[in-house]
Amino acid sequence: MTEITSRRGLLFGAAAVSAGALLTGCTSNEPSDSKDEPAGNDQPAVDDKPGKQVTIGFAGPQADHGWLNAINDNAKSRAEKYSDVTLEITEGSNDTAQQIGQIETLINKKVDVLVVLPADGKALTQVGLKAMRAGIPVVNLDRIFNTPQAYRCWIGGDNYGMGLNAGHYIGEKLKGKSGARVIELAGLDNLELTKQRTQGFDDALKNYPNIKKVARQAAEFTVESGQAKMAQLLQAQSKFDALWNHDDDQGVGALRAIEQAGRDDFLMVGGAGALSAFQAIKQDDGVLKATVLYPPTMAASAIDLARALGQSKGIGGLAEFEIPSSLTLYSAVVDKTNIDQYMSTGFK
Repeated sequence: MTEITSRRGLLFGAAAVSAGALLTGCTSNEPSDSKDEPAGNDQPAVDDKPGKQVTIGFAGPQADHGWLNAINDNAKSRAEKYSDVTLEITEGSNDTAQQIGQIETLINKKVDVLVVLPADGKALTQVGLKAMRAGIPVVNLDRIFNTPQAYRCWIGGDNYGMGLNAGHYIGEKLKGKSGARVIELAGLDNLELTKQRTQGFDDALKNYPNIKKVARQAAEFTVESGQAKMAQLLQAQSKFDALWNHDDDQGVGALRAIEQAGRDDFLMVGGAGALSAFQAIKQDDGVLKATVLYPPTMAASAIDLARALGQSKGIGGLAEFEIPSSLTLYSAVVDKTNIDQYMSTGFK
């Protein structure tokens, strides 16, 4: 699931690469000519002129969610664009001790740069510090370490922005309707990211006095929980005008419950950017009309940043000689008007 303590920072355009299988070991630096390569991988790299050889170590959690699987695929596919990059990928683990061990192995191999998406940012802060003290710069991806001393650069999504943009999209669709009612299918309530998404949504709705949020139910970022919790919401709310669902994976279950209930009297906005959601939006024959991105392409951008660090470069398009210390990606709203642009980035 897309777990993160969100930070605000600069915007950074990532190349689009869609989801694939988790791979381990050392990635070849020869560009792939496979016809199975995602269409989004045709996007140009930030700076593809070969430079100093850089070995990047990549460590993430277990890919037990479509978004996390896409993170791994984005990192691998991006590294393959560069003839001067070798990528060392760990197997990934949700066990913090095991992930720490995997990162320590990369440190002992003396990789040039580390890219780390920690299973638990707080628990892995010390190993981030260890790498930095060993002279290995760390690109902290998404879930943030407890201190900026544990990373050279943080890059990730904007959970508050997801809620804010979802709320504004729904607000604009309903602004001419008196007494409009909306409901919310949230993620895990014990996660800070869920609170941030809800806060952004509520803040956006304050701009639309004709709209009232009448119900909120927390699910668990799974298909099963999405179906069960959505069924409860539908039973409790006989009439509403819009639904915001925090996560497209649990949205698969939510859509099943909606279909079983025979409901089509409202619009639905999803979250994250799954391929299944994109396909439903493009088909445009159901309640799902849009989704707000939490782009896994951030892993591709993390590789760009790691390469720049290893080669002592800045970022193309910016005047600074060094890469920024923090980059927050924009939570774009994807609906039928721009779906073709984003389709190749959808994760499975």
